[in-house]
Amino acid sequence: MTVGILIVTHDEIGETLMETAVSALGFCPTQCKLLKVRRASDPDELVKYARSYCEQLNSGDGVLVLTDMYGSTPSNIACKLQSGADTAVVAGVNLPMLIRTFNYPMLPLAELVEKAVSGGREGIMDCRADAQRS
Repeated sequence: MTVGILIVTHDEIGETLMETAVSALGFCPTQCKLLKVRRASDPDELVKYARSYCEQLNSGDGVLVLTDMYGSTPSNIACKLQSGADTAVVAGVNLPMLIRTFNYPMLPLAELVEKAVSGGREGIMDCRADAQRS
C-alpha cells in the first residue's frame, strides 16, 4: 500500500503540477486526486468533497494533502482535513516537492511529509551564482 495524495490549490495550479510530474516520471506511482478552488467556490462545500476524496485515497497508509499558499482558501480547506495520524498537510506545493513525493510512494506518511518538505525547499535555488559562472 501507499500514501494517497490530495492536491488542493487555486484554479489549475494543481492540475498543471500533476500533469507535469506524471509526464516527467512517465507514470503516477500512487493514488492522487485534485481539488480546484475557484474564487466563486463555497469553501464549506469543498471541505465535504475533500473529506470524501481523503476517504477514497486512504488505503490504510494515510493521505498527504499538498496545497499551495499557506493561509489561503485552499490551505484553510486542507488544514480542516487533518485528523489524527492518517492525514498530513504540507503547504507551498511546487514541482520539485511533488516529484520528490512521487519518488517515495512507499514511505510512511510522517516520512513522506519530510520528503515533501525537503523536496520543496531544496528545489528553490538562487540561480544568480550559476549565471555569474557562465
